[in-house]
Amino acid sequence: QVQLVESGGGLVQAGESLRLSCAASGSMFSYFDVGWFRQAPGKQRELVAIISRAGSTNYGDSVRGRFTISRTNAKKMVYLQMNGLKPEDTGVYYCYAKLNLAYWGQGTQVTVSS
Repeated sequence: QVQLVESGGGLVQAGESLRLSCAASGSMFSYFDVGWFRQAPGKQRELVAIISRAGSTNYGDSVRGRFTISRTNAKKMVYLQMNGLKPEDTGVYYCYAKLNLAYWGQGTQVTVSS
């Protein structure tokens, strides 16, 4: 069983930066693929970024080059550095972890004003 708690969301202006954090509980964190998804109002949940247990990363097309995902296994933490934020980045950001089963956090709101 894994529990995920996100933090770091907020209201920012276009062009600014935010850093999201996700704290995980449970064992075997280093074996999980972890990442971030987001959901804007009226839209489907979409991939933002994933980092595998081996450290390889994958990004959604709309954030590649602006966002950076990282993890610290010793602290059971996942981070998402978001630079150059745009209004279309607005949404609820969910932390995600998967080994055999997928786990989700409750989400943190990110709002980018123009």
